[in-house]
Amino acid sequence: MSSLPFLVKSLKASLLAGGMMGILALPLPACSVNHTASSVQSAVPQRTLTTPAPAPIVLAQATPPAKPLAGAGVNGFIDEMVAKHGFDRAELTRLFAQVEERDDIIAKISRPAERTKAWYEYRAIFLDQARIDGGVQFWRDHQSTLARATQQYGVPAEIIVAIIGVETRYGRITGKDPVLEALATLAFSYPKRAPFFRQELEHYLILTRDERIDPLSLTGSYAGAMGLAQFMPSSYRAYAVDFDGDGHRDLWRNPVDAIGSVANYLAAHGWRASEVIVTPAQVQGDGYKGLLSSELKPAWSLQQLAQAGVTPSRNVGNPGDSILLELEGRSGLEYWLGFTNFYVITRYNHSRLYAMAVYQLSQTIRQAIAG
Repeated sequence: MSSLPFLVKSLKASLLAGGMMGILALPLPACSVNHTASSVQSAVPQRTLTTPAPAPIVLAQATPPAKPLAGAGVNGFIDEMVAKHGFDRAELTRLFAQVEERDDIIAKISRPAERTKAWYEYRAIFLDQARIDGGVQFWRDHQSTLARATQQYGVPAEIIVAIIGVETRYGRITGKDPVLEALATLAFSYPKRAPFFRQELEHYLILTRDERIDPLSLTGSYAGAMGLAQFMPSSYRAYAVDFDGDGHRDLWRNPVDAIGSVANYLAAHGWRASEVIVTPAQVQGDGYKGLLSSELKPAWSLQQLAQAGVTPSRNVGNPGDSILLELEGRSGLEYWLGFTNFYVITRYNHSRLYAMAVYQLSQTIRQAIAG
């Protein structure tokens, strides 16, 4: 993106129900999300106070699926979960018998927004006035928590706010697709990314077993991301933190834990405090074209860029290597240099358009806060 924080105090539930704004999440990686999510609610089950291990899977009554999962892949996966993690074969068999293969999930992940839209179109999705205003309000509502996260992890408040804003409109929309159906469909019926989603399905079942949660009850993005921060199950287990000290890592209803978890995730992936993230650049001649690529990891020094006719639009100090970005703006091509912290944002979602949207939203919100 171990425990999933579904025990929620009524006070926290009331807090979230009364505020925040929402949408989105992209299909993908570590944390990721569902930028086409349209529901303003997600199922949030109750969590028991004790978790004896290994507890049986908690299942609710359900009708048989209209399109059952493909048998061979499921059976092999069940064998693995029994052998590696001590799951009960009969319980897993009953569980997957209730899971439907979702053709709409395959359709959604096959056409994510960042692959079908130009940058200026993609940008317009995330830098709308409602999301900016929501970010300002979220910052004001959680100013002390954001300051503490920045001090502890080195990640600026505006970046934390912008990620939560891009992912779920500050918690308002966290996705409507059943997480188990999404992960199982992609694990067994989407060969292009099957190994990744098979691993996430494994983490999800361990997560829900540890927390004694019905795995059929949770909703999220079409890629299986969950909560305010849209963590994938593996990221939830690895990077979610109990930032308010109540004994639970709750990214579903607790914005304090979500803030700390986003900051922890970025810090764990190499965020460099106080360093430049991205800056506009100018290009001359044709030499710069050889530096353009689809890679996300910084590869070019400022000296190499200068030799190729690329110069940053401002003094960036000595930030290390960067990548050269060529983006389709409304008025023509734009050139940017993305440094290490830009790369770190792409660890949250492996897309340069996503990282640019986060960055530009963060700067707009910060400017609005400053007045």
